[in-house]
Amino acid sequence: MDLRFGDSKPTDEERAAVDALLGPPESAWEGADDRTDTDLRWARGGREARERRDLLLPGLHALNDRVGWISEGGLDYLCRRLTVPPAEGYGVATFYAMFAVKPRPATVVHVCTDLACAARGSARVCAELERDVGPAGSAGSGAVWQPSPCLGLCERAPAALAIRAGEAPQTAVVAPATAEAVADAASAPHEAAAEPPAVAAVPQAGADGLVLLRRVGVVDPGSLDDYRAHGGFAALRRAFALGPAGVIREVTEAGLVGRGGAAFPTGRKWSATAQQPDHPHYLVCNADESEPGTFKDRVLMEGDPYALIEAMTIAGYATGAHRGYLYLRGEYPRALRRLRTAIDRARARGFLGEDVMGQGFAFDIEIRRGAGAYICGEETAIFNSIEGRRGEPRSKPPFPVEKGLFGKPTAVNNVETLVNVLPILIEGAQAYARTGTGTSTGTKLFCVSGTVARPGVYELPFGATLRELLELAGPPAALRAVLLGGAAGGFVRPDELDVPLTFEGTRAAGTTLGSGVVLVLDEDVELPRILLRIAEFFRDESCGQCVPCRVGTVRQEEALHRLKDRKGAAAAGDIALLREVGQAMRDASICGLGQTAWNAVESAIDRLGAFK
Repeated sequence: MDLRFGDSKPTDEERAAVDALLGPPESAWEGADDRTDTDLRWARGGREARERRDLLLPGLHALNDRVGWISEGGLDYLCRRLTVPPAEGYGVATFYAMFAVKPRPATVVHVCTDLACAARGSARVCAELERDVGPAGSAGSGAVWQPSPCLGLCERAPAALAIRAGEAPQTAVVAPATAEAVADAASAPHEAAAEPPAVAAVPQAGADGLVLLRRVGVVDPGSLDDYRAHGGFAALRRAFALGPAGVIREVTEAGLVGRGGAAFPTGRKWSATAQQPDHPHYLVCNADESEPGTFKDRVLMEGDPYALIEAMTIAGYATGAHRGYLYLRGEYPRALRRLRTAIDRARARGFLGEDVMGQGFAFDIEIRRGAGAYICGEETAIFNSIEGRRGEPRSKPPFPVEKGLFGKPTAVNNVETLVNVLPILIEGAQAYARTGTGTSTGTKLFCVSGTVARPGVYELPFGATLRELLELAGPPAALRAVLLGGAAGGFVRPDELDVPLTFEGTRAAGTTLGSGVVLVLDEDVELPRILLRIAEFFRDESCGQCVPCRVGTVRQEEALHRLKDRKGAAAAGDIALLREVGQAMRDASICGLGQTAWNAVESAIDRLGAFK
């Protein structure tokens, strides 16, 4: 792609896509025959888009959604509107897997080949597609298919997602996927079978004791009145009665910690943000759950979207934030539709906006779509992505509570963490803390997938054992191992199933709870291939910013390629290399991706005897 300004003109369709987002420029590309005149017009016109580099990612989505790829002319037009150097715009566009900067068919089918889908036969689906349709990446009949990392559809594995560009883009989920169903969706996404309701992913639906999942399948996710009839916005009313400091006190005394894997105390994070003198403050909801095997946040957003809106409003009130950004996985089209509807209706009814519920508090939510980058689940990488930069993590300190989004104090929480605030305020901190254990309070959502009879999202009190969870899901007769925490987690042997599912219990057992991934593998699953897939995932998803991760993930994959058919003495040299590389990544990587990229491989070698 030529990165000079003005060498390629946008098509009418590309200009329409950008202008629909930014509004028409005062004068641009009109009546100017030479470069100088055009540049002068851009200096005078389009001022409404200036200083809004944060609209670069939405602008790239607008182009990609409308045309199917991002051309030089389209990118140049967008960058001119935002006064962003085109080389930087190109760097951002090429950072994300869902964007293309070369022509491709209007329909792209992403076929998941990650852990849960691999355990359920995605390799067979890909082989059949290659035989019947053609190799991955080859265009045919107006469509192209390509292997994809986890799509967050693990309970219906193997899965695929078809996306057709156009003025009204179409999406179709194919799960469980077959080569025939994928080909049908590629040819006509709008005719694909309707997705099952969100409650289909909740095997416990209707059971006593559900807290976070109690409304999924019970309320109409599009109806604000239905949500209110089932207790909606009662927690927000109590928040206003308590005041910001009172809300933070309740969250702190409840013992709520982050549910994304780090388990940082939520009340402490909110308190630190609220106390910062620099303004404005921001709230960011991390809904980019890209850890392979994770889909709990998707189920909450699809089945109970108003709960997230209420929880974000409470968090904004407590931390002094008047704007919240909901950073949503680009692979979640149904969640996007439902959240947009819910936000619009909440705003129209006074539950968002300049005067929330007549309490004199202003708060609103803006959705920002991710575009296929696992690293953007890291809290500072989210900031860069929202700001219109490559989604690379920042060095800490300063920490987000001091200098986060747009350089201002920012609280970042994931969906499950935020939704926990509702029962805390309704029940009270002490009642909430009576569930679970002393240091892991409340309930936890677990994403169970792989070779089980009833995959889905399960809600259990902290302290339940892995064995109890698997009994609910229907374990295989010949269990090989359970991967806890996803690709960044660790393996558990069949004789270790009585490990308590708490942060401290899994830590003592030498593994991790992580984001709640529970991937079950039977004896038919080839463990070396699973480890190789984990290594490929981290190699692909490394942002490349730091050497330990950029080089280490490649060396790890290379060693596992050699090891997949080796055992015993023949494997010793590469295992030693893996240990050395893994330790270097853990010690020296900037962020959690590199620091945890060796975890699952290490546990497979040490706990499961892989390659012996």
